[in-house]
Amino acid sequence: MKQKTNDMDVNGNEKLHSRRRVLKAGVAAVTALGLPGAWAATDRAPRSLAFRHLHTGEELAITYFDQGAYDDVALAAINHLLRDFRTGDVHPIRRALLDQLSLVRRTIGSDAPFEIISGYRSPATNDMLHRTSSGVASRSLHMDGMAIDVRLADTKTRHLRDVAARLRLGGVGYYASSNFVHLDVGRPRQW
Repeated sequence: MKQKTNDMDVNGNEKLHSRRRVLKAGVAAVTALGLPGAWAATDRAPRSLAFRHLHTGEELAITYFDQGAYDDVALAAINHLLRDFRTGDVHPIRRALLDQLSLVRRTIGSDAPFEIISGYRSPATNDMLHRTSSGVASRSLHMDGMAIDVRLADTKTRHLRDVAARLRLGGVGYYASSNFVHLDVGRPRQW
């Protein structure tokens, strides 16, 4: 026979379910506050980016997220700007990468546009670069719209690297001799 006390039976069934709910809520709260990418899921503030592509000369300043939603027209404009400039191939750039750029820029406090060295790379371009350069991975995240090589005109690349590395939103590569930082939304790592 089960006896109820404060909505709990003697076997602790309600208590267990109640504890699970509390634990799940606690884990969700800690996750939202503690994991680096969680701000993007909860922050409804507008997100804007500015770019200057060093190879094409194109510029774009655009709000890609507003009123809690991504703007498909803005995302298409960003995809076009960050296309493979060698082949003209356009590929969707991951929203998480754009959010990473937005947070990095906001954390630094920069108003300068990101200077683009490389955005999306087609498999053909990546293969050519891999064959001619030791610094290009054969399965680069650039081919999935998950990586970008950038700098900010008003920020030392060393500082850009340090801020991005502290945020731990993905991979951060520092190319001091070429004066750019690689950012991606793969697993957090640094080189």
